[in-house]
Amino acid sequence: MSAITERRERERAHRHQLIITAARELAEAEGWEAVTTRRLAERVEYSQPVLYSHFNGKDAIVSAVAIDGFSELAAHLRRARLAAPEPGQTLRAVCRAYLEFATERPALYQAMFVLPTDLKFASAQTPPPLRAAFDEFVSCFRPDNDRRELFAEFTWSALHGMAVLSDSGRIPPDGQEERLDFLVTQIAGTPRG
Repeated sequence: MSAITERRERERAHRHQLIITAARELAEAEGWEAVTTRRLAERVEYSQPVLYSHFNGKDAIVSAVAIDGFSELAAHLRRARLAAPEPGQTLRAVCRAYLEFATERPALYQAMFVLPTDLKFASAQTPPPLRAAFDEFVSCFRPDNDRRELFAEFTWSALHGMAVLSDSGRIPPDGQEERLDFLVTQIAGTPRG
């Protein structure tokens, strides 16, 4: 590969990330309804055709933001898992970290789980960052547990429900610790210590 080709590839990758970052910032500031190709093109100072050379519309941009989010989520969950003081507390730490992530990054969480995307969960086409986040839950269960992926999937599903219902005001936020304790106790049999 020539130096010119490498430079063009770096510039293209930079533009690609710039568009993703701009979409995320705009969504965090004004909501996903405000994220349009016209507004993004203005924000990143490129024409709409340049934007479309990177992404085939808003859904593709949302998918790219979501993949970035899954990378962040995986790292956040990993830090929580590794910092857990005792093996029995690992699941609780990861669950708490997940709920914190959802609360602290609502627009990103929407891109990851609520808005339409073409991201595949639990398939051969699952993007590596999404799988890495899921694997953090799997790692909370003993390796000799043949159903640990099922336990991880169930835990993630329950947490997602808690996050969405809490964010929408359908369940009160002051009961979150009790719900978390119930979930962890039921799934792992590890009462709060």
